[in-house]
Amino acid sequence: MKYLIVTLLSFSTPCFSQISDFKGFDVQSQQTISLSDFSNKKAIAIVFTSNVCPYSVYYEGRITQLIAEFSNEVQFILINSHSDTKESSSEMKNKLSAWGLSIPYIADKDGAIKKIFNARKCPEVYLLNSRGSTFSIFYKGAIDNNPQVASDVKNRYLKKNVESLLSGRPSSTGSTRPIGCIVKSPKEMACSNALTSSFFV
Repeated sequence: MKYLIVTLLSFSTPCFSQISDFKGFDVQSQQTISLSDFSNKKAIAIVFTSNVCPYSVYYEGRITQLIAEFSNEVQFILINSHSDTKESSSEMKNKLSAWGLSIPYIADKDGAIKKIFNARKCPEVYLLNSRGSTFSIFYKGAIDNNPQVASDVKNRYLKKNVESLLSGRPSSTGSTRPIGCIVKSPKEMACSNALTSSFFV
């Protein structure tokens, strides 16, 4: 029983971890922006996404709806840490235009921001509690429980946690397991390619 309690505590603790301020190039404004630029918002939703990952595409409509519903109090920021050709900054800008959004879309091509959050999948969301210049993770994980069929969603994790944060209640879930495409930094891709080449030599 003691072991179980320790395990549960170690699982939930990261959701209260502080996140240091970071900067990134926003393809929307063509400027470098900082997390602290949005400290006037009650919450910040960081969404690691992709231009082409099918799972990211499944969520485009749902992300649009969340932005429309909570834009007055929550700042949404998209981050792309993929380094494929179709994930370039120019393609990101085209994607955002086609998507019809006017929110920051950060090109994290060196994986620096991905490393800060330890993000592994896309889409993967980190809901931050903003208190002046201090940011802490309130919720992390999946947007909801059904990536492929929006009409069959039973648990709207991100929406429920946004509502909890804005009303001063504790997180309803703490964290969940995201389902999606693996995000690989340029270094990880290079290692993967090297291993593949060695295998076929």
